[in-house]
Amino acid sequence: MTTSETRESSRSTQFDLRHPALLGVAILTLSYLSVLYHVTNVVRGSTTLLLVVGATLALATLLGRFLRIRSALVLSALILVGGLAAYFFSVPESNRALFTVGRVVSDTIALLTGLSVLRLTKAGAWALAIAPGPVFLSWYLAVRREYVWSVVVGGGALGFFVLTGDAGAATTLLGVVGAAAAIGLDTLSTRGAWTAQLDTLAVVLAAMVVFSATLSIVPGGAAQPLLENRGAPTVESSLVSSSDRVTILGSIRLSPKVRFEVRSDSPEYWQVRSFDRYTGGDWVRTGEDETFSGRLDGPPGSSRTVVQNVKAKTSISNLPAAWKPVRVTGLDESTLRVTHQGNIVSTESVGVNESYRVRSEMPQYTREQLRRSGTDYPTRVSENYLQLPETTSDRVREKAAEVAGNETNAHDKARAIEQYLEANKEYSLTVQEPDGEIADTFLFEMDAGYCTYYATTMVVMLRSQGVPARFVSGYTTGQQVADDKYVVRGLDSHAWVQVYFPDVGWVDFDPTPSGPRQTAEGARLQEARQSEEAGVDTEETNPESSTTEPNTTETETPEPETPTDNTTNQSTSNRSSVDPNRILSQEALGANGPGETGELSVTTSDDTSGGLPSLPSRETLGVGLALMVGLAAGARRTGMTSRATRFVWMYYQGARQDPTADTERAFGRLEYLLERRYRPRRPRETPRSYLTALSKVGLDERATEVGELYERAHYGPGVSRDEADRAIALVDTLVREEIPVIGRIRN
Repeated sequence: MTTSETRESSRSTQFDLRHPALLGVAILTLSYLSVLYHVTNVVRGSTTLLLVVGATLALATLLGRFLRIRSALVLSALILVGGLAAYFFSVPESNRALFTVGRVVSDTIALLTGLSVLRLTKAGAWALAIAPGPVFLSWYLAVRREYVWSVVVGGGALGFFVLTGDAGAATTLLGVVGAAAAIGLDTLSTRGAWTAQLDTLAVVLAAMVVFSATLSIVPGGAAQPLLENRGAPTVESSLVSSSDRVTILGSIRLSPKVRFEVRSDSPEYWQVRSFDRYTGGDWVRTGEDETFSGRLDGPPGSSRTVVQNVKAKTSISNLPAAWKPVRVTGLDESTLRVTHQGNIVSTESVGVNESYRVRSEMPQYTREQLRRSGTDYPTRVSENYLQLPETTSDRVREKAAEVAGNETNAHDKARAIEQYLEANKEYSLTVQEPDGEIADTFLFEMDAGYCTYYATTMVVMLRSQGVPARFVSGYTTGQQVADDKYVVRGLDSHAWVQVYFPDVGWVDFDPTPSGPRQTAEGARLQEARQSEEAGVDTEETNPESSTTEPNTTETETPEPETPTDNTTNQSTSNRSSVDPNRILSQEALGANGPGETGELSVTTSDDTSGGLPSLPSRETLGVGLALMVGLAAGARRTGMTSRATRFVWMYYQGARQDPTADTERAFGRLEYLLERRYRPRRPRETPRSYLTALSKVGLDERATEVGELYERAHYGPGVSRDEADRAIALVDTLVREEIPVIGRIRN
């Protein structure tokens, strides 16, 4: 047996489940496994993941006692390759042709630069395939007490998810603490220097916590720092930007800035994105964008053509269009892409005053046709648009069944849920961001919300009833300024719902109450005009430049109460008009006033007119506590604490006691001052000898006088109150002269 093998064997027999460093490895492992658990919870498979991880940990614990490290590395590679092979065969056969070397490399680069794992079509299978490799190797190395290398493996896995944006700040923080604890506790245990090294470990932990909480590893990536971000994202940027994720925010404000103008055959909702995967806290669109080939297919059934000419009034990073767009002209076709959900997007922003033309084929149907459409959904639709997280609460499903369970078709279920939300929830821009699952919180714990809450809840309720639905973002029609022209502002950004009907396609529903929403929008616009904010009007919308009231009818007539089979509707939603010139009270606004830079921005409190400020988040408080502990430990480690204590003791005499004690304390302060200026008193050197020696190099006579008073107090008959006060005053004067800055501050 070689020396290295002997060393390996020796270390393996030392494995102890009670070793403190093992706890750090366990915490690190838990951090990146929590990401995979979240993925499988969203797409189903979390129970399988737990079983796979449990079996992997047991295998690593067993083999770690006798398997050589080189063999373990080979086994880990085989586990990883086998998992990826299983993932490959889990993908539909039609998609396997896409697994070219170039495509795999580009996808890997995309993941490492911010592409969420949740965007993968078979995200659950991918999570199950990836998990065993790093778990086995990291835990095996921990069993062998190779804690540094164990942390390298686990840290690499966590770092990967930080780069994809799936590991949030709290998860990253947990992993950093686990990694530092594993290495630090192993070092302390090995050296047997707990007392001497604990402050060093505290400093390292605090530095890593604060660093991980305040820096984003990938610029522009999805990971967000824990500490307060003064440039908070706006809802408009979340809803209608080129983002692949919509995050549900708390309180919001509206921006009245004009974004674009549309000339259209009819007033419509201008869709930007649609999202299929619901995580419980936000929305993600899955799949990869494909090259635009010049024209897309229309809906599966009858349709009518709507042509739109869109002119950007500010730079926009999206292509608003009525659903379903089939052709875009006026832009460089090489920059156009088609999302997995059927939206046309551009890789380049549309500049100010640039225009493009969209042709949309909008589904045509009757209400009775929707009722008779049945449930023969295409496989792609049922697989992607019935998904709900495993943790979706039973009470959400029960409420959906209570509201729509008696309806016999998808249309009536959608109408029942739409009307229920309109009637039972208030519209408000001032809400507290929920901690838990959005639909559950909105249904049972919130009295009010805005469009993202309404749309999210309706989609979840429909999916729980077996009705394919998706979350859609874009803009409402805007302000009509001519028979076929509409001006669209940031405050028109909106979220709504689309429901799929066989032989018809996607149909719009809007559960957000239109009246209160329009009231808030109109009030915000009026406020902006009174404040003379820039960019809120064009020549056609400015009331002061018009001699007649502009036509402000924005949308088509609401659905009739008693439709017939020959009544066609583009949508069964509650679209109606908003008059931007109405003068409304600030109380009706529900927002917090002007001054934002985006459509809707996060506010920190419900009332900006006064009252108590809102408390920082738990994460921010945690980082602050870690920073304070680290600073305290660092101060102790460097001796700053003791020096600061001695400095304060030297400068401040403290409360008066008896004359003898006060005189002795005054001399102690003097002695420390002389130590700083000259030298310390040597062992067995009496106070008188010490002061006599220093007098030869220029000692102040006042110091000699204090020494004489000290001798009388400590060795002689004692001193009076006046003599003690004299000693204190002399030392105070000498200290201020030695440290003039502090003396001036006190004076």
